[in-house]
Amino acid sequence: MREIVTILFDEFETLDVFGPVEILGRLEEDFHLNFYSLKGGIIKSSHDVPVCTKPLNSLNLEQYILMIPGGMGTRKLVEDEVFLERLKALYLDAEYILTICTGSILLAKTGFLDGKNATTNKRVFKWTQEFPKVNWVHKARWVRDGNIYTSSGVSAGMDMALGFVADLLGYDVAKKQSIQIEYSWHEDSSWDPFSGDFS
Repeated sequence: MREIVTILFDEFETLDVFGPVEILGRLEEDFHLNFYSLKGGIIKSSHDVPVCTKPLNSLNLEQYILMIPGGMGTRKLVEDEVFLERLKALYLDAEYILTICTGSILLAKTGFLDGKNATTNKRVFKWTQEFPKVNWVHKARWVRDGNIYTSSGVSAGMDMALGFVADLLGYDVAKKQSIQIEYSWHEDSSWDPFSGDFS
């Protein structure tokens, strides 16, 4: 059983979280879901969906899968030194790191993406210019570099989550999940019709 630690913050993108959660949460014998925020309590998504979270200082897991969503809230957090220091500590104990959308920008701010391949939401790809040490992949649904998975915008997190499941538990397990939730899984991580110029 692997613990999944999802970091939430006000104005996180709803589907960034609950798309992967739907997939990973169905595999109850393999994954257990945990939701944390900096101070704990009720955190609301950009669509005002409330989620009850535990404070990060109560986290006592020795190893886990760290999941970092994106959303409008990342614009503030990328300058929040307290949050970023906690994120650095979480990264060091994580077995795997999964980021969705601009969650990869938060991870890039910690410096742990330097020299690694990564992607993010194409609509804000200019933001990546602030992190030139990261090898940003413009055309990708998701990117894996070692134990780090980064995905493009919003729904791409579901494709990444299924890719992660395939890598960890086998293709057949992932394919079964996609069929059961009636989701057309884009199995090719390089498939990306959304990589045009959004400027």
